[in-house]
Amino acid sequence: MLAQKINNLLSDNEYVNVTVSGVFLPSDDDWVAMISPSDSDVKSCPLKKSRYVQTGDLSKLPLLCHYPVKAQFMSNDPDYLKCTKQECKKYNNTNCEVSACSGTISFHVINIRTDIEFVFFSGGFETPCILTRSGPMKFSNPNQPLHGHISSIDSTATSMRLTWVSGSEETQLVQYGDGETLTSKAKTFSQDDMCTSVLPSPAKDFGWHDPGYIHSAVMTGLRPSTSYSYRYGSDSVGWSDKVQFRTPPAGGSDELKFLAFGDMGKAPLDPSVEHYIQPGSLSVIKAVTDEVKSGNVDSIFHIGDISYATGFLVEWDFFLHLISPMASQVSYMTAIGNHERDYIGSGSVYITPDSGGECGVPYETYFPMPTPAKDKPWYSIEQGSIHFTVISTENDWTENSEQYEWMTKDMGSVDRSKTPWLIFTGHRTMYSSSTNRLFDLDDRFSKAVEPLLLQHKVDLALFGHVHNYERTCSVYQSNCLAMPTKDRNGVDTYDHSNYSAPVQAVIGMAGFSLTKFSKPGSWSLTRISDFGYLRGHATKEDMNLEFVNANTRQVQDSFRITKRQNR
Repeated sequence: MLAQKINNLLSDNEYVNVTVSGVFLPSDDDWVAMISPSDSDVKSCPLKKSRYVQTGDLSKLPLLCHYPVKAQFMSNDPDYLKCTKQECKKYNNTNCEVSACSGTISFHVINIRTDIEFVFFSGGFETPCILTRSGPMKFSNPNQPLHGHISSIDSTATSMRLTWVSGSEETQLVQYGDGETLTSKAKTFSQDDMCTSVLPSPAKDFGWHDPGYIHSAVMTGLRPSTSYSYRYGSDSVGWSDKVQFRTPPAGGSDELKFLAFGDMGKAPLDPSVEHYIQPGSLSVIKAVTDEVKSGNVDSIFHIGDISYATGFLVEWDFFLHLISPMASQVSYMTAIGNHERDYIGSGSVYITPDSGGECGVPYETYFPMPTPAKDKPWYSIEQGSIHFTVISTENDWTENSEQYEWMTKDMGSVDRSKTPWLIFTGHRTMYSSSTNRLFDLDDRFSKAVEPLLLQHKVDLALFGHVHNYERTCSVYQSNCLAMPTKDRNGVDTYDHSNYSAPVQAVIGMAGFSLTKFSKPGSWSLTRISDFGYLRGHATKEDMNLEFVNANTRQVQDSFRITKRQNR
């Protein structure tokens, strides 16, 4: 087997062609795994299927003793099974008596710091038998700083946090603005930080991959709604490209343009099979990136189920690679979801193994938000005319809990003359007409938290978890307290000058396989099962929201919330 590379040194982002030759009987069950590190245990381990099932992934995946980064069947090259490409293995004079077949498949490879190797198997994913190996291949610079993304640290928009990944713990620099320079602080996490149970978690063994070091630095002295550039790294480990970014508007200013979605994850850029592929993620990432490049986006809110790595740690690198074009240019704010936090015996509200043993550790390391402390992943931030209250539905939200008291205090202290709009966000929804609603909804959450939304006059509640788009009336306890009216353009308009109850929207349609609807409740006004995202534009008197189909780029739902200001 030949992996076609000069000197076997890999760049940070490339496609590697892998050619298998000398095969006498090509089979549908022949496949190639990309493993890392190259000394990973790739013997057959049928019982490892439980590690995939533990995270909810029921698809057929390679049953090796250590999870391969990705895998492809040789049949992805149609010439392989047809034996179109042949080489003679035995001649009789000038006549070929014995021929062998070959095929070539292409793998998308990014810099994951540890060396990789391609392994050729027969027997399919369930009964794999090693036939040959390519030999280890190293990255030309395992310490290269990569995957920079920015986030807001407060409501002034005068400081922005930059976070990136490197194979080196060495202090690195951020150069930004008019010659300012910062030094980074590096963090990492180990297998010992992962959770496990009687049934070992993927994160603890089968899916573990060294994360390298996650660097972070806060750029200060910035102006709101202003464009700057930065680069990060050092002379010894290498530098990133120069990136242009824009600060969001300060809290209390008039206007904000934002995008929001949940449950995005990732998908491969090649025909590989991987754990937990989210089929809509690439179209949403492309559409959102195009919007960011247009200059009409101030910030992005990703409300839970971020990468779906769920204990298969190398997948965080691939996710960060995919979002970097958008998350490096505008404030990328996140909320934690069940697939980042939940695990048995870890202190999460729900005792499912949905995080695969990550227990929030990789999430909080890769996406440091302005939260009060470790494993207290809730915060608020003001941008433009909106106050965002971001909670964790996976940490205790019951009455008198620390998070409940924080929610009460945070929403109760909003200055509505400064930020007239209050948006409440969390991962798990209160309302859904999905076919899985018996599993997706928790009445205890609604009973504890929904009264706070009404009490503090939340204008809009945004949730994910259910993989579709759904919008409600002004709803409380499943009753419509008010209905929108049509404006002159036929757009549903909610008048919050005479407040009745929050509008709620499920926006978990950004990547994971879509969920169908069953018979809707009377509170449900719009239901769409397509991949996309929410586009928001708020001034102090109007908040306009649109659901955008990521594939067609068409607006499929529009609504407005209005509020007359006292003069």
